[in-house]
Amino acid sequence: MKRHGFWPCACAGLAAGLLNGFFGAGGGMLLVPMLTRFAKLAGKKAFSTAIAVMLPLSILSIVIYALGGALPLHASVPYLIGGAAGGTLGGLLFRRVSAGFLHTALGIVILFGGVRLILC
Repeated sequence: MKRHGFWPCACAGLAAGLLNGFFGAGGGMLLVPMLTRFAKLAGKKAFSTAIAVMLPLSILSIVIYALGGALPLHASVPYLIGGAAGGTLGGLLFRRVSAGFLHTALGIVILFGGVRLILC
């Protein structure tokens, strides 16, 4: 399989960063299919690479939100604690599930989130 060049991958990264910066989430959901298509990564490698790409993008978004006065840190502490526990559990379970399961689960999360946003 031929890998795509630098610019399609950079444009996918741009779109992921824009989604993450604008909505606070969603960039990873875009990156997984882009990494499988443009970088020709296998399913699980695409998921883990998307997480690695989103971490610095999320940190950058946090800094920009904080500088703009839009980051109430006190409200985020319980979510950070729960998120750390969930991230640890998810990372441990990642080794035990198939790429097909990951794609299906991500699709369900995206579908649920989309329906919830439309209805609320």
